[in-house]
Parts: sequence; C-alpha cells; structure tokens
Amino acid sequence: MNSHVPAQPLVLPPAYPDRAAWGTASKLRAWQAEALQLYLEKQPKDFLAVATPGAGKTTFALTVAAELLQRRTIERITVVTPTEHLKVQWAEAADRAGIALDPAFAGRKGRTNKDFQGVAVTYAGVAVNPLAFRVRTEKFRTLVILDEVHHGGDALSWGDGIREAFEPATRRLALTGTPFRSDDNPIPFVTYEHGHDGVARSRADYTYGYGHALRDHVVRPVIFMSYSGEMRWRTKAGDEIAARLGEPLTKDLTAQALRTALDPTGEWMPAVLAAADKRLTEVRRHMPDAGGLVISGDQNTARAYAKVLRELTGEAPTVVLSDEKAASKKIGAFSEGEQRWMVAVRMVSEGVDVPRLAVGVYATPTSTPLFFAQAVGRFVRARKRGETASVFVPSVTRLLGFAAEMEVERDHVLGRKNSTEDGDIFALEDGLLAAANKTEAASDELEGNFEALGSDASFDRVVFDGGDYGTGGEIGSDEELDFLGLPGLLEPDQVRELLNKRQAKSLAAQKKANRLQDRDARGEPDRVTELATHEQMSLLRRELNGLVAAWHHRTGQPHGVIHNDLRRKLGGPAAAHASADQLRERIELLRDWATQRRA
Repeated sequence: MNSHVPAQPLVLPPAYPDRAAWGTASKLRAWQAEALQLYLEKQPKDFLAVATPGAGKTTFALTVAAELLQRRTIERITVVTPTEHLKVQWAEAADRAGIALDPAFAGRKGRTNKDFQGVAVTYAGVAVNPLAFRVRTEKFRTLVILDEVHHGGDALSWGDGIREAFEPATRRLALTGTPFRSDDNPIPFVTYEHGHDGVARSRADYTYGYGHALRDHVVRPVIFMSYSGEMRWRTKAGDEIAARLGEPLTKDLTAQALRTALDPTGEWMPAVLAAADKRLTEVRRHMPDAGGLVISGDQNTARAYAKVLRELTGEAPTVVLSDEKAASKKIGAFSEGEQRWMVAVRMVSEGVDVPRLAVGVYATPTSTPLFFAQAVGRFVRARKRGETASVFVPSVTRLLGFAAEMEVERDHVLGRKNSTEDGDIFALEDGLLAAANKTEAASDELEGNFEALGSDASFDRVVFDGGDYGTGGEIGSDEELDFLGLPGLLEPDQVRELLNKRQAKSLAAQKKANRLQDRDARGEPDRVTELATHEQMSLLRRELNGLVAAWHHRTGQPHGVIHNDLRRKLGGPAAAHASADQLRERIELLRDWATQRRA
C-alpha cells in the first residue's frame, strides 16, 4: 500500500490535451497528484484507488482518463456506477474536464453518438447484457472506470457480468471510498493477497484515508451527536417491552428498540429532528447555505419525517424517494439552492455530491459499517477550511463504534477455505473484522408483527475523534444546548478544545452541586433549595449524570445500564422526568457504590 508523503510537484507532458482537463490536472490536490504520478510510472492494466468520500476520486479518475486519451493509450471510456443518478453526475463532471460521456447509453443500443468519447452505465445495466458491453470493449481500446467497485460483489450476476464485459479492457481503474463489504464475495479486478494467517485481503495500489484527508483539510471534521431515551414496544407474542436505547440487549431487542426510536409517531424522532434543526441554525451563522439531510429507511417514514420538519421549520423539505425519475433533478436543485432540509431513502447514501450538506440525521435501521461509512461520507466534503459536519445518531453501541473508528482504514477480507467434519466452508478468520462486517438482521418478529408504543429522547453524548464528551441531559437542557451551539467554522484542534471546555463546564457544575450537597450533609443551610426549582433540577441532573459518567469510566458499564440499575433499585421514571427527591436518592446510591468499591 502506498505511503502518504506529499508528492513532489507533478510535471505533466507538454502534449496534454488542449481542454479544460489541463486546468483540472494543474490544480490537483497533493494526494491526487501523487496517485497520478504513481499510475503514470506503473502504467498498470488494473489500478485500485481507495480514497475517503469527499476526497476527489472523480477528479483523479478523469485526469487519468484525459492523460490516456492524449497518449492514445485508449480510444473510449466506460464508467460504471451504482445508481442512475451517478451516471448523470459523472457525465457532468467529465464534460467539465473536456470529456463527453453518454449517460443514456444502454447495452442493447450497441453504439452511441460519435460526439461522445465514452459512456456511463450502471452495474445492474451491465449485468443485464454483459455480452454487448464486451463487444464494445473489444472493438475499442477502452478504459473502464469502476466507481465504488465494491458493488461488483453485491450479487453473483453483477460480478460475473462485470468480469465478462470488461475482461478484454485495455485499462481498468477501480475506485472506492469503502473497500470493505458485509460479505466475503470477491470484488472483480481487485488483487487479494494471503497473509500468514491464511486470510486473503484486498491490496489497494493507492490509499488516502479519512485521517489523512482531515489533516490535509480536504474533508470536514465530523461531530457525532448521540441521543438515547426510553423505548416501549409490543412483540408479536403480545409482550410489552421497555428498554433504554443503547443498553446491552440481544440482537433482536436492539433492532426493536432502534425501530421504536425511528418511529415518526413517537417522541424520540421529532425531538432529535428539532435538535438537528437547532444545530443547523447555528451552523448557518457561519455557513449561510448549509443544508441538512435525513437518511430514512423507507418511503413512508421519509414522508412522515418531512411532515415533522415542515411543522418545525415552516418550510417543506425536499423529499427524494429511491431512484424515482425526478431524483436527479431534485438533488441538483437542492445542491444549488439554500433550502434547509432534504429527506431521502438510501440512494443519497453513496456518491451523491451535495457539498453544502453539513448536518445529518442517521434515521435508518441499517447498521452495517459499509452503509454507515457511505452515509457519513455525504457530509464530509469540505469547500473551505474550518467547516464542520454534525451527524445525529441513535445511541446504539454498534453505530457509536463506527463513529469512533472514522479514521480507521480497512481492507476487504475474504474467508479462507477450511476442512471440517461437516465439509468445506468459507469463514472469515479475522474475528473483529468479521464481527464488524457482519450484517445485523433481526428476526421475523420485526416483519409486520412489531408495534412501537412510545418513545422519549434524551441527549447522551458527543463522539469526536474517537473520544466521548458530555454527561448527558434532557432535551433542551443546558448540557445539550452547549454542544448544539458549537460554531460551524472550526478546525479539528479547535473542535477538540471547545469540546473539552464544554466537558469542563459540565464537571464544574457537578462539583458545585456536590459542594452544596456536602454543606447540606454537614447541617449547613441547604443552598440548593435556595435556588429556583428549575435551577435545582438542573444541578441535580448534572450531578447525577456526572456520577453516572464517573461510574461508567470506572466499570465500563454503558450509561444506560447504570441509569436502569438505579431505577430498578429505587423505582421512578427516567432521569429527565424524575423528581428532586428521586434524583437525590440515585445520587446517594451512586456515592455508596463508589465508597464500597474503594473499600
């Protein structure tokens, strides 16, 4: 895998095409110039470039294409994308680089207008008629650009079709921002190397990860706002279950709790959308055209979320449903406009370029690392230094783990064949990666037999650069507003510094509450009761949340588990609705636990 030392200035040949592509190439980012120089030195038939979403893979690929056209190494270009919308996006980007691509081409046509130097098609389209694409590939010296190449393993027919269609290509350039998959299907035209452990891992020719892009100011720092809360639902057996989002549960119960949270008729989702809209308002103080995106799991909930946002903001959001005919136009209009919110189903999770997106709400039950990385990638593209991205996520351990590992680079891992008494099987040997890449599917209990009964939301914490900040709080609390009010223009170091200050402020408030309680214990006048009721409640909740956070760091138990243990022993509602006396009882119990542990 190639290093990431900034390249020396790239000297391009004087015979470069007299096109806009020259202007593009002369302004390449450091990683693009380095990768291009490596490509020109190696002149490989196959080249895999892994670059984080928003880093500029399209510009790199089109610069390679323009160079190969100029050298007459190739005559035609075929770009393969995951979606119909991306065909148009590639054609528009290529046109700016002086290369004409036909996004309306279909394999059954067999030919395209002579004004085009290439075509843009989808993986599904190739799989339908791979022979037609093979004939075209054989007829012309062709560069095939496989955008988000991991989709080549989505189905056997897709992989087989791509191999048949593009095996005779003169050159193949594979691109991806998320090289790992949720299965062990091999990705076509990707090289795999076996390690000492017998596991086959993909080998990229050039890698430019999120961590490197963040340090180069190519992408925005991402601040994850995590929200928990109490969920209530009924199973198909008629059992009513209550659980706190984020506490350790079985796979099915976790899925059910998450779906309850995402139910638009409950209180959790409207509360989180309101918080996200407050955050967007703060960001727009520094980025006036900043937009927000809600990623929904299906069309019905997308429409329901849009209705909630319309009631919150007084402005109807843009709603994009799957691959509807008007999707590209809607996304394009939103990208060029200043509208606050867009709500979309899955399709905006990958490859769609809307640079002004700065606030996101992850509101889908899909929880694979691949999809999460693609979704977060919609918000990281930086237009200028200092812009930040904020993504609101449910407090689900799996999702928070992905958020904390944003800077980790992964390779696609294939299983190795092992002999067992039951026959030969394929298994992923890397336990951690296998767990991360496993698709979490709930049982059929969720298929039409699951009923959400109610939900409420509470602010949990902020995740940034692998660290946790904040001690939780109810919706609208000072603790939550401190983080929602972070400026929209911050460098990564400034984000970290401000988060630490917010954390210190919360801890100082807790210490103040502790001192007041200590005075009360010594028989001195109760200073807490001298405060207004809302101030009393705020101090008590801060103290409780601070003690819960301290117990979490001491024991490793999640915040939600600790809160539930307190409620199980002492009774009462969630902390956001508990009385002052109930909060004091929980504080005392936590202090007793800490004393006993020290003893």
